[in-house]
Amino acid sequence: MDRYQSMVTFVRVVETGSFSAAARQLNVGQPAVSKTIAQLENRLQVSLLIRSTHKLAPTEAGQRFYERASAAIREADEAELAARGAGAGLSGCLRISAATTFARLHIVPKLPRFLALHPELEVDVVLDDRIIDLVAEGIDISLRMGNLPDSAAVARKVATGGRSVLATPAYLARAGEPRTPADLAAHETLVYSQLASVWSFTRDATEVSVAVHGRVRLSAAEGLRAAVLADMGLTIASDWMFAGEIASGAVRRVLTDWTLPTIDLWAVFPTGRLISAKARQFAGFVETIMAESAAAHSPAE
Repeated sequence: MDRYQSMVTFVRVVETGSFSAAARQLNVGQPAVSKTIAQLENRLQVSLLIRSTHKLAPTEAGQRFYERASAAIREADEAELAARGAGAGLSGCLRISAATTFARLHIVPKLPRFLALHPELEVDVVLDDRIIDLVAEGIDISLRMGNLPDSAAVARKVATGGRSVLATPAYLARAGEPRTPADLAAHETLVYSQLASVWSFTRDATEVSVAVHGRVRLSAAEGLRAAVLADMGLTIASDWMFAGEIASGAVRRVLTDWTLPTIDLWAVFPTGRLISAKARQFAGFVETIMAESAAAHSPAE
């Protein structure tokens, strides 16, 4: 194995904390990873890893090598991209993570466009509503909505969307339409358990908070969508979650003279790594498609 591949293997071992996890990301067997690290240590004549029953950690020499090696790998990738030319496209594998419903509605349908620009690029999409460990999972870029719990995260805001109170026409015909936030107490409210159950509204200088206690709580956005579309009640959700249904009239906004807090979409990158050209370009691509979507669904249109 050449020196570059040895560095890649070592960097993956350090970032994942184990031979087996690094092997999964590299699509090789664990013995091959162990052999590569042993050969690298033999060539350098220094111990690079401290081995324990729970996790691998770099020695002092290993940490220095990791910092230089990871920087060298990123620089090599950037150099290759520059040599290919701006129009030649990206190559290799890009690992993306995103919330399941958001990605299904807004990212996956647009991937053919991104892949057409970069015919030598492969994409792994990890769909999970939970926040995952980007380093352990080998993620290059994660798309997250709302407030970022980790203030130290390397992140770039790529879009801002609205939130609305939403319900189907069939539900509103049955239960009536709320005219004020206080009216929500008399309605079947569908609660997304990953968000706060207190809904805050503003109009002019007035702010009103309403605590909701719906009979149905759902832990995944896909379930919330299904419940709303089954005429079970109304909910607060991002307009992104129901963009198609809002446009078609299958779902209606109510209390439109009141404003809810907006929601931000972030491109989050693994802490401690240089951001790859692939990740940066994908973040720009997402920013573009979200701006196009906002323009397409603008009331002015």
